Amino acid sequence: MRATRTARHHAGYGFDPGLTMEMKRMNGGSLRAAGYDERARKLVVELTAGTFEYTGVPGEVWRRFSTASSPWSYYRDNIEEEYPSHRTR
Repeated sequence: MRATRTARHHAGYGFDPGLTMEMKRMNGGSLRAAGYDERARKLVVELTAGTFEYTGVPGEVWRRFSTASSPWSYYRDNIEEEYPSHRTR
């Protein structure tokens, strides 16, 4: 069974009670959790060093990342420097 948690997250302003994104717990490397908003094509990645928001991320990238046998490697190779991002916390 995969654990998920719901977090309220608003771009650039930390947590906001008006916007809910389901965050999936992830293990490996510095990963803690990640969530995806398909309509906004926005990926939020929570690392031990902070939380980052990536824009323009296709749904297929989220699907592959969230189901990867090594999500940390997938993140480093296919997301970290491939999409515009900013730190939210």
